[in-house]
Amino acid sequence: MANRMMWIGWPAFLAACVLELLVFALVDPLELQWAGQHLGWSRQAVYTAGFFSFWFICMGACTLSTMLRTPAADARSST
Repeated sequence: MANRMMWIGWPAFLAACVLELLVFALVDPLELQWAGQHLGWSRQAVYTAGFFSFWFICMGACTLSTMLRTPAADARSST
């Protein structure tokens, strides 16, 4: 089980790092708006929220890929 969690967590972490670099190279966190108003968050808070959002989204994609990769017999025996 720990091995499977690493298959999901590590690639998702690396993808979130790349996404963080790409997005915030183009977007200034202090200029972000929600419903027409500034967020009022610090840069560090926006970076943190963005990173964890990217990480969880990437973990969902990696989880789906891992589930699709797992043979049906193994999936039934692990539950």
